[in-house]
Amino acid sequence: MSDRSYPPRPILAVSTAVLRSGRVLLARRANAPGAGLYSLPGGLVEIGETLAEAAARELMEEVGVTAQPIGLCGARDVIHRDDEGQVARHFVVVTYAALWTSGEPATSLEADDVRWVAPHEIAGLPTTEGLAEAVAAAFARAGR
Repeated sequence: MSDRSYPPRPILAVSTAVLRSGRVLLARRANAPGAGLYSLPGGLVEIGETLAEAAARELMEEVGVTAQPIGLCGARDVIHRDDEGQVARHFVVVTYAALWTSGEPATSLEADDVRWVAPHEIAGLPTTEGLAEAVAAAFARAGR
């Protein structure tokens, strides 16, 4: 059993809504949970890392992109329960809005597809819950 399964407390994670030319960078998750769903690039915060450091590291590791954070644009709980109602997973995901600075997105072991998407195109994709709202908040934070 993974240390992410049946945790004694919520697990802290970050994601980044990278904006470029009116589009946002999405990554399709290659692994569970959420395999096959488009989401914002991100992952777990490591001990001793700030949220911003974790966001930058995860962005580079997952899709090979760097971006300039412009501020927080949301947080959400991701809670999965098992058949008996026990909390099997609980992540708290803090999301940054950021402006692309360099790197062309590439797939990885964590992301089997990456693409720049206009906000109106999100509705046509299989996505993680709350993705459209997170993207809208990022564009609002960026004043766009």
